[in-house]
Amino acid sequence: MSRSLRHVLSVVLALSFLLVTSPAQAAVLVRVVRYDASRAAEFVSVVNQAAQVWNANVVNVRLVQGTPASFVVLADNNWPRTLPTSLGRGTIWMGRQAVNQGYYPLRIATHEIGHILGLPDRRTGLCSDLMSGSSAPVSCTNANPSTAERAEVDRNFAGSAPAVEFGRVHENR
Repeated sequence: MSRSLRHVLSVVLALSFLLVTSPAQAAVLVRVVRYDASRAAEFVSVVNQAAQVWNANVVNVRLVQGTPASFVVLADNNWPRTLPTSLGRGTIWMGRQAVNQGYYPLRIATHEIGHILGLPDRRTGLCSDLMSGSSAPVSCTNANPSTAERAEVDRNFAGSAPAVEFGRVHENR
């Protein structure tokens, strides 16, 4: 085999190897976080929608319904709140009180999952900031994280220290 043919074959093999291994290596960077919304009563579908909102907006974490669950979502008659215990872990209560006061359920669910993903409450009052929570007007139906919130979640799951306080219930009213 000629020297130039060997060189071409080695380049082709190297490129083939990179094409085959790069997607697998990239997938390793994505952390899968399982959640259980089976006890979220009437909020099950909205929690699933909120998980899809996050999946469409971040790259370093993927929320998947299933067990064993890293976080659980429950329904009760109080105000919505979250107890994050560590990054990607904790308990969310989808409280009916905020929904009864007119707050948008999808925004609530996406906001509460934001705490699980390491975001703290930021009472900016802006509808464009998902983590402004109830400081935004009741009429706010934005359930999408801002560019800054998306970037912060990706940084959290890339190894940065999350700004949320773990081990403390976050209730935004």
